[in-house]
Amino acid sequence: MGAGRRLRAKLGAYVTSAPASCLAERSRQALLARLSEPRVWDVVVIGGGATGLGCAVDAASRGYSVLVVDREDFAKGTSSRATKLIHGGVRYLAQGNFPLVREALAERARLLVNAPHLVRPLRFVVPAYHLHDKPMLFAGLGLYDLLAGGRGIARSRVLDVAHTIEALPGVRESGLRGGVAYWDAQFDDARLALALARTVADLGGVALNYCAVTSLVEKAGRICGVDLNERESGTTYRVDAKVVINAAGVWADSVRRLASPAAEARLSPSQGAHLVVDRAFLPGDSALLVPHTDDGRVLFMIPWQGSVLLGTTDSPRPDLPVEPRALPGEVDFILETAARYLSRPPTRVDVRSVFAGLRPLIGGGDGSPTRRLSREHLVDVSAQGLVSITGGKWTTYRVMAEDAVDAAQAAGGLRSRSSGTAHLRLHGAPAQHADDVYGLDRTQVQALPGSGRCVVEGLSLTEAEVRYAARAEYARTVEDVLARRHRVLFFDAARAIDAAPEVARILAEELGSSQDWMAAEVARFNAVAAQYRVEI
Repeated sequence: MGAGRRLRAKLGAYVTSAPASCLAERSRQALLARLSEPRVWDVVVIGGGATGLGCAVDAASRGYSVLVVDREDFAKGTSSRATKLIHGGVRYLAQGNFPLVREALAERARLLVNAPHLVRPLRFVVPAYHLHDKPMLFAGLGLYDLLAGGRGIARSRVLDVAHTIEALPGVRESGLRGGVAYWDAQFDDARLALALARTVADLGGVALNYCAVTSLVEKAGRICGVDLNERESGTTYRVDAKVVINAAGVWADSVRRLASPAAEARLSPSQGAHLVVDRAFLPGDSALLVPHTDDGRVLFMIPWQGSVLLGTTDSPRPDLPVEPRALPGEVDFILETAARYLSRPPTRVDVRSVFAGLRPLIGGGDGSPTRRLSREHLVDVSAQGLVSITGGKWTTYRVMAEDAVDAAQAAGGLRSRSSGTAHLRLHGAPAQHADDVYGLDRTQVQALPGSGRCVVEGLSLTEAEVRYAARAEYARTVEDVLARRHRVLFFDAARAIDAAPEVARILAEELGSSQDWMAAEVARFNAVAAQYRVEI
């Protein structure tokens, strides 16, 4: 039995016999204890978002010893704030970037197989209000189908007025000439990131949130480890590694400068803003795509979590806040654009939650619109052997990780091994319950206290699910639960605030925390949640 498997077996027996109030805390302490072991890790990954976790899964699938850390929670940044789409990128066709579209469509097909509990097909309809729209759209989407090849979900098709209205109840009917339907896929970004973290553990690796890299360790001109600060206790660790991968997303330039302070900026961050409104505005099961907004972007209207997600991307953002907010004018722009396509236009009063996310686009800081910057990724190895993976998007995280680990093998002098992720099913697949939008193991959840009691009236989150989040899914804070294990903060900020006190109480039991901790957690969460509410 391998070392990773022995540790999991030991932890499993330990967790089964431990008092309920200590399980989550003791599990974390067991993981932290591995940082103090006298060893050299094959690979240390900086960044617990899609790319970093993907790198850790890839490296672990090759049999390397792997540690992945993040200074915040997993997917706290960009990777929980996406438009919830696994897609080839229809808009990239207009840019002529066919290789990127083909690659993304191939990865879409893999995710539908490897994570069917979290990634599902979704039909999009593009409404047409001019005679020339339908043939132009159908031609472009026909090329989309062609690039997907045998891995396509279903063929695009032209819809008449009646079928367009049937597919998009709530669409503005005045002037409607029909539409074009095509297929992509939808997912829950934060839940897929958690599935990756748990897959790392399944493969014998260690994934730790709230563990910040404070410096890179360099000897004889080579990066050979990292200094870590465990943020809850303040404990510091020095971890030795054969190679370090920088997968810090929009913060990757900052990590590069830990190795080379004079390194030039490689990234031009872009922001996407999203509003969530009631499902009544677009009550069907299809999504609506606006392919050309007034400023040349696209707007998505997507059914998600019993609501409708309205979102767009590509607003340049020079700063890098941990908790980005929609820029002035973004909310109004989205509402005004949506109003042209919906029979009942949503207003600020109707917005249940607003969130924004940053994207690490590769660009030169020359003032070009970020919508023109590359969605492709770049792997770079510094003179000291730091491997940095930048750019890309959620859909292509797996191939990005494969490329990064290929480079890390050479940089770290690791034995050459092939990636095993193309056909690797992620943790939880196949799902026990395919209709569970969070991909939870219901058998384990139902065995916990409070499986039938919701934490607040009208919200599906149960006490048992909060306990499960702490014990099995690395949750350490109220925000971890209400923003990323359950997504209520993203679709109803007011309801999330209502749930915070009870979630804090349950977490305090699981973590062995005090009443002072509970009060501080609720106050901290309320301050964050207030930023998800729209000013009327």
